[in-house]
Amino acid sequence: MAKGMLGRKVGMARVFDEKGRQVPVTVVSCGPCYVSAIRTTERDGYNAVQIAYGETLEKRLSKAEVGHLKKGNLGPMSHLKEYRNMSADGLSVGAELSVSIFETGDVVNVIGQSKGKGFQGVMRRYGFGGGRSTHGSKFHRAPGSLGPGTDPGRVFKGKKMPGQTGAVRITVRNLQVVGVDEANQLLFVSGAIPGPVKGLVSIEGLK
Repeated sequence: MAKGMLGRKVGMARVFDEKGRQVPVTVVSCGPCYVSAIRTTERDGYNAVQIAYGETLEKRLSKAEVGHLKKGNLGPMSHLKEYRNMSADGLSVGAELSVSIFETGDVVNVIGQSKGKGFQGVMRRYGFGGGRSTHGSKFHRAPGSLGPGTDPGRVFKGKKMPGQTGAVRITVRNLQVVGVDEANQLLFVSGAIPGPVKGLVSIEGLK
């Protein structure tokens, strides 16, 4: 069955496998997470487990959100996320989840928000080559021609142009869990994941 947890990116490190080879990993702090609701096919039309993460102040939540969390004897939490088809066996509303639901060797998808880079030109945003830098050139970092002027006389949708860069949802798929530190609730995932240090990420184990 699928499984998942919310956590925050701690940073990157390296570990060594049994052959002494260096493996770059990202360390994710995965707790504490609590079960805030359990969805069933009979009542809701689908199976899922809703996870609550990140303690916050009650004044930052609506009365509906506070009441929803109180059903599981939970305090105010800043993030809620449902994981479809996650097994609810042995779980109840209000139960705390441990990073031990993952095992070394599991394949996971990691979802996060990339670093925001503000308004950028086409050279930084898309890697355009730009124009000549020689004396007399008036074409340095501009995007260049946008298309024919007479027909169709407009810019096509999807044209690569300057604009907001980063700060978008990114999913990195098929990463491997290299290690699990249950004592400190840390997960070691191979490779890089999106977002800054302390950025919120969702780790979704595959079926």
